[in-house]
Amino acid sequence: MGSGKSTLGQILANSIGWNFVDLDREIETKLNLKIAGIFKLHGEKYFREIESEVLKEVIKSDDVVVSLGGGTITIPENLNLIKLSGKTIYIKSTPEDLYFRLRHKTNRPLFQGVDNKLLSKEEAIERIKKMISEREKYYSSADLTFSVEKTDVGKAVDLIVKLIYKKFL
Repeated sequence: MGSGKSTLGQILANSIGWNFVDLDREIETKLNLKIAGIFKLHGEKYFREIESEVLKEVIKSDDVVVSLGGGTITIPENLNLIKLSGKTIYIKSTPEDLYFRLRHKTNRPLFQGVDNKLLSKEEAIERIKKMISEREKYYSSADLTFSVEKTDVGKAVDLIVKLIYKKFL
């Protein structure tokens, strides 16, 4: 959440001549409801079920860069499907950088506390740290890890493309 997956993914796809799919946007389109609304009305369990269904549809395409939600790979079936269908890149960022990028976002359900109030800076950074800690075992299974710390978008995409060609082609 907030690492730049969608922005980098779209530019990366354009750079290599592939299509781009943002899994969260696909879910929103399918349900005609924003992610925050899905969480609020149906809960995370329901969201993860829909996410898995949409993922199965999306990965059928060839030559596509897919931006996954931060929790997508925490579902073992999803992780297996993703690994079988292509290569994975972990866009890594620090909790402080993630907080900085997300601090004004009001549409992040996992970034809200009791009564849907936004978390304080300290609470938000602690929640981000906890989420990263819980998910790190999944994230670290990526074929390639790329840190976006102190790297602008254009340079990040150039570096990712070079890494992809070096590692996979």
